[in-house]
Amino acid sequence: MRSNNLTLKEIRMTGMEALKEHLGVVGMIRFLQYADKGQGNYSDERYLWLGNPDLKTIEDEIKRIKSKK
Repeated sequence: MRSNNLTLKEIRMTGMEALKEHLGVVGMIRFLQYADKGQGNYSDERYLWLGNPDLKTIEDEIKRIKSKK
């Protein structure tokens, strides 16, 4: 089977079948859990979500949250 003519979905399905055939269902699941690293770069992306607050900003936010309780 030539992978250059397959869609990404077909490649994934073929890979899953090969894993299942050679490792069994449990081995396939263990491999997928080990191999799945997710996507993106958390260290870079967290600055998009959190920015780079100084300690005073963090302290103020903690106080604000605690005062709501």
